[in-house]
Amino acid sequence: MSVTLRDVAQAAGVSASTVSRALTVPEKVDQRTRERIVALAAELGYRPNRAARGLITGRTGNLGLLVPDLANPFFPGLVKAIQARALESDYQLFVIDSDENAAAEPELVRQLAKQVDGLLLCSPRMRPAALHEAVEATPTVLVNRALPRASSVTFENAEGAAELIDHLAGLGHRDIGFLGGPSGSWSGAQRLRGVRQACARAGVVLHELGQVSPTFEGGAGAAGLVLSAPVSAVVAYNDLVAIGLCQALAEQSVAVPARLSVAGFDDIPMAGMIRPSLTTVAMPLARAGAEAVDLLLQQLAEAEPRARQRRVPAALVVRGSTGPKRRRSESQ
Repeated sequence: MSVTLRDVAQAAGVSASTVSRALTVPEKVDQRTRERIVALAAELGYRPNRAARGLITGRTGNLGLLVPDLANPFFPGLVKAIQARALESDYQLFVIDSDENAAAEPELVRQLAKQVDGLLLCSPRMRPAALHEAVEATPTVLVNRALPRASSVTFENAEGAAELIDHLAGLGHRDIGFLGGPSGSWSGAQRLRGVRQACARAGVVLHELGQVSPTFEGGAGAAGLVLSAPVSAVVAYNDLVAIGLCQALAEQSVAVPARLSVAGFDDIPMAGMIRPSLTTVAMPLARAGAEAVDLLLQQLAEAEPRARQRRVPAALVVRGSTGPKRRRSESQ
């Protein structure tokens, strides 16, 4: 038989209402009494009824998470990290996939906000005005996107991109292509900024090859565009695009990296499984997910929440898909 709030009250020698206050609004109970109640509740194995607690506190015990595409292997890893941290903190997680539809995101966020105490918006594609409206309406933390006066956890995309360009330049590549992703991608803009700056610094010619769908098919479909450009290396918006490109190149008997070096971003599990394995910029998902939940819970606990920003370093992972540029005699 489960332990009830009244059982804890009887063991502590106080009223049930005192136990309820000690566990839900602890600042309203004397410290010594509160500590005794908490200790007894733990000893007896008491777990508060979530619905009843919600009626008292006005809280649901739920957090909401919006992602643009759960089919992209980057996002499940982040979802798992966020869910693990939420469960550690006794919160449930609701997840919504916007299917890369920026126009649908504001309404999805409004509906999700009705069911949760706070929101985590991962790589949202919506315009800044709509995003500001969402942040102002509900306690929110952005993940992989920054916005003035909003709490966020971002990856060092530009710094990682610069490290990748320095790696390729060190291999002798002087004409490098960049395949961009969705126009509303904040991380994509940061990556392109880092690529541009690093190319200018290294004296490398950057060929911006346009934007493609952030998918395997998007990369595969860009093979013709890449092969028509005077480049010896290509940096893709993400690993899925890079892997799709590598597959299409293999089907056309274009050797990677002997003929063309290819690199991506994210370090999804498949990056290390393909042959040649993919050089990429890794994003520490577990750390980012945990920090995002911590920031959101900090907001929920504050009488006057304030915006906080955390930046998580990216890391270059060199694998087999990048190599030295071939000398002219080797290409003839």
